[in-house]
Amino acid sequence: MKVQHRFTVNAPRTAVSAFHQDSRALRILTPPPIWVQFHQVDPLAEGSVADFTMWLGPLPVRWTAVHSQVSPHGFTDTQQRGPFKSWRHQHTFQELNAQSTGVIDEIEAEPGNLISRFMWLTLPMLFAYRAWRTKRALQKRGNDAVIKQA
Repeated sequence: MKVQHRFTVNAPRTAVSAFHQDSRALRILTPPPIWVQFHQVDPLAEGSVADFTMWLGPLPVRWTAVHSQVSPHGFTDTQQRGPFKSWRHQHTFQELNAQSTGVIDEIEAEPGNLISRFMWLTLPMLFAYRAWRTKRALQKRGNDAVIKQA
């Protein structure tokens, strides 16, 4: 299964890339109804790891992702452990002009159990939330120190 989501943020590509490279970005981009226990969140780099448990109500969902193809233009996270049979999420930061960046999320995944099927159905809401939080973080008070402002 594949899904793609696009949005534009009024910030330079370098600021969008820097925002995602900070290990605190994942916490900012996680919606509040989902309680997440972070076990390991490395700063974004080739081979870095994000390991966490999401609680969907009373159900714990452990997820470990490894990052690859890290560049100023984006990165990929691949599920190493989690509810999907397979999961590959490519993040692309496309410079539209000096002050505007297109953010493209492309996910190719194969759901496994009922939890992963439910999670797949909720991706549009997750993408909408992440677009809003990214724009808020990067457009709120300029593009400097974006994580501190979010």
